[in-house]
Amino acid sequence: MKIEIWSDIACPFCYIGKRKLEKAIQRLPNSEGIVLEWKSFQLNPSLQTDPNQNTLTYLAETKGWTMEQTVQMTAQVTAMGKEEGLNFNFEKTAVANTKRSHRLLHLAKGFNCQNELKEQLFKAYFEEGKNIDELETLLQCAEQVGIPRAEAINVLDTQAFEEEIDQDVYESRLIGVQGVPFFVFDRKYGISGAQPDEVFDQTLQKALQEFN
Repeated sequence: MKIEIWSDIACPFCYIGKRKLEKAIQRLPNSEGIVLEWKSFQLNPSLQTDPNQNTLTYLAETKGWTMEQTVQMTAQVTAMGKEEGLNFNFEKTAVANTKRSHRLLHLAKGFNCQNELKEQLFKAYFEEGKNIDELETLLQCAEQVGIPRAEAINVLDTQAFEEEIDQDVYESRLIGVQGVPFFVFDRKYGISGAQPDEVFDQTLQKALQEFN
């Protein structure tokens, strides 16, 4: 059974949702045959990378929030992440366009390591404060999951996988994706957002019963 996931690296709820899904799969008595496919979705395609600006200042400026409001909002997300074993560090998170990350994820599909790369990208962005639009950061993430450096460079220095990224975005519109993360189970059932654990458990079980 295939589970398709539309998400963006710069989305904290996508990281939380990833962990929730993985834990739900682990709770299954038999999870063999479940394939995860990560689909491209950019929350802000026109965002200009600025490694000197962190998420807190960016949110305050773009949302019109005070810094106190911004800290309170991100603290809630940080608490949600901790429940899943994640350590968000919004003070270090560098503002970055995620297009190159999505190119790399499409390359990873051919190496059968999309999920592993997604994890590395999330960790680099949210926990380590790295610029995920920077070539060296992306190459390090690629190498950690077994993608040859030369192949990653060929993708990151070109417009590779542009059509595939556009196709993912087009498909998201067709199925009515309004926000991410968005999980599609065997093209029959969908979950929007980082829902409670029981939602993932019930949807997984239902989809698997019909698949089998």
